[in-house]
Amino acid sequence: MKLRALKVDWPILQRWDVPWGWQTATLTMIACGVSFVLTGLVEASVLPYLGFQGGEVSLEEKAEILFAGQFAVTAVVLGVIYGITNSFRPLPDDIFCYDWKNPFSLQNGWLMWAGIGLASALIAIALAGVALTTFSGENPQRETDALIRLLPLIGSSSISTACLVGVTGVLAPILEETVFRGFLMVSLTKWVPTPVSVLISAALFAIAHLTPGEFPQLFLLGAALGFSYAQTRNLLTPITIHSIWNSGVILLLTFLQLQGYDIRELLQAS
Repeated sequence: MKLRALKVDWPILQRWDVPWGWQTATLTMIACGVSFVLTGLVEASVLPYLGFQGGEVSLEEKAEILFAGQFAVTAVVLGVIYGITNSFRPLPDDIFCYDWKNPFSLQNGWLMWAGIGLASALIAIALAGVALTTFSGENPQRETDALIRLLPLIGSSSISTACLVGVTGVLAPILEETVFRGFLMVSLTKWVPTPVSVLISAALFAIAHLTPGEFPQLFLLGAALGFSYAQTRNLLTPITIHSIWNSGVILLLTFLQLQGYDIRELLQAS
């Protein structure tokens, strides 16, 4: 009875009741990857026919194209996931759950645990950075590479900023959390304990960003996202953490840019 009570008190130790097998899980992840690539290729091939040539596109148009591309990818990949899993409906209530109720519940409040997860991620990444610096004698690489590619758009106009926040703070978190936490992590709990599935999905989440130098940071962030989601069984929790993490960086850099700071120099120095 005591062990049973422990499982109730700690949802993070419980597995999801996953209705599909490994074939569906594998097929869905492959389909998501293929859809992501094909959508990008289609977008790249269509843009010239719409009158958007690389050297003739303004910064605002680049930001709008980035937003439209991310919107298309998000819609297509989520369509693939929900299309494949639709045959298993009705699904358990805690799969693909977006529940706005009781945000501050200590047991499973999505906003409460989003705050806890975000704070945990910040502390873990800071400690990891100190440890890596201490043992290697070099500063760990952070999100510099990805951000430098966005630098021309950051702070260039209110439209560019809105598009970047829409991409990084809304569309990307919804897409990535649905794929890596809502589907992959949940699916893995059919074969491995939930904490193990959190770590596996966090590792794949980090690898998928194709930035090896940022793997430690992304892995720790993914772990915080996964454990927070396991506690609440509500996708609003990791989406909120991911959104604040991404959009907070963009808004901070926009503010610094408007204050006259050299953002490129600051990023390379960090």
